[in-house]
Amino acid sequence: MTRRYSKIIMVLALAAFAFLVAFNNITDYGSNFAFVRHVLSMDTTFEGNSLMYRAINTQGLWHVAYWLIILGEALTCLMLLMGALAMFAARDLGPEAFDRSKTWVIAGATMGFLVWFFGFMVVGGEWFAMWQSSTWNGQDAAFKFYVAILGVLIYVNQPEPD
Repeated sequence: MTRRYSKIIMVLALAAFAFLVAFNNITDYGSNFAFVRHVLSMDTTFEGNSLMYRAINTQGLWHVAYWLIILGEALTCLMLLMGALAMFAARDLGPEAFDRSKTWVIAGATMGFLVWFFGFMVVGGEWFAMWQSSTWNGQDAAFKFYVAILGVLIYVNQPEPD
């Protein structure tokens, strides 16, 4: 049972993290909106770089992008929470049933991976050349987030002993 409770607690911790990130982005909207604005407008990338045709300088699109990020964070929280609850409900069942209860955890971890890896590393980091900015580069933080998510996902998906 210790292993099962450990998995449930780790998933709850990820859900709490995703909740706080989404909550902070909503309640302190301007702080991270500035981040999104600078990344999408590419105004702090290397001067004269040939990727500037990718820059988005429309305020409405900055808000849409930011709300998509917040939605992804909130969905990550919700799915991970549902997964933790499903695992808790199955904690006394057999290994197969407990394994089946992990579906929402897999979905939530996938959503979190999409937000922090695809969103921040692929789209922000490479498409909008966020890596060129010394001021508005969120790649290190995003790396920590998605690696933590992947670590928990790998641990949770270890088969249950008979």
